[in-house]
Amino acid sequence: MKVEVFLKLDFYAFNIIDPFEIVTRLNPYLLIKNTMNNSYLALKNISILLFVSSLTIFSVEVEATYKDGLSLATAVYDRHSPKDSSAKVEMLLSKNGQLKKRRLLFSYGLDKGQSERLTLMRFVQPKDVDGTGLLSKDYLGDDNDQWLYLPSLDRVRRISSKRKGGRFVGSEFFYEDLRDREVNMDNHLLLGDGKAGNSACLLLQSTPVKKSNSIYKKRISCIHPKILVPLWTEFYQKKSTPIKRLKAKRIKKVQGYWTIFESSMTNLKTGSSTQLITREVLYNQKIPESLFTQRGLEDESQERPYRPRAVKDEAAKK
Repeated sequence: MKVEVFLKLDFYAFNIIDPFEIVTRLNPYLLIKNTMNNSYLALKNISILLFVSSLTIFSVEVEATYKDGLSLATAVYDRHSPKDSSAKVEMLLSKNGQLKKRRLLFSYGLDKGQSERLTLMRFVQPKDVDGTGLLSKDYLGDDNDQWLYLPSLDRVRRISSKRKGGRFVGSEFFYEDLRDREVNMDNHLLLGDGKAGNSACLLLQSTPVKKSNSIYKKRISCIHPKILVPLWTEFYQKKSTPIKRLKAKRIKKVQGYWTIFESSMTNLKTGSSTQLITREVLYNQKIPESLFTQRGLEDESQERPYRPRAVKDEAAKK
């Protein structure tokens, strides 16, 4: 029997329930959908994990005790993650709650181990950004490389590692926000318990070891103690009040990995926000490293076989 697991955060109106279905509601909410007959079962403990083979076989994630900020930050960085990923993502740019622009992109990731991570993002809609790509390579330590491909110029441009505060394609995400940040780049302090709506979390403060290593003075994150996913993160620069807030709004487990399906980055000064909605995702396809090269950045055809819908369609033909 195939099942799907949804984690509902209390500050997000999560509507997946058909009015004709019988649903038991408990708090906090964990809805388990049986895709064989479209029925739902609600469980009170949000830490329950399910094997897709059976509704009655499951294991429980244990909430660990963290003695300090470093141990919590290390657990978050080292949490269970896939070797590679491919996702179809919708990007919504808004100003004071009014939608201004809608974009569609594909995102690919490859974890090589030893803190070496490769990422490729490709915009496909609308026409003015169609084909635009960003390639990021993060290495052990402070080293990283980023390249931007602009199809209108048919040119790859290297992004200086010093350009951490530039806005990525007009969104509220800075280039630094798209780079991997290792645990030892910051000093971490466990501030205590916090809240994301009615969901409990652990507050983690991260301050750069080197001031030149980040455009932020500090970051404070609300970490879910069991699944080790940040429910929100606030970014600080010069003042004692945050300038931006990144909030996770919907989390779902896919192929054994907790995945953020909806998030928003809000500029607290201007009221502008960028919302990311994952429409489809696939893990561990054995995406080749050759995709994450300047040649792969320029040649969009190399990545098409690994897009989620393309893979599903090909599997359906067999």
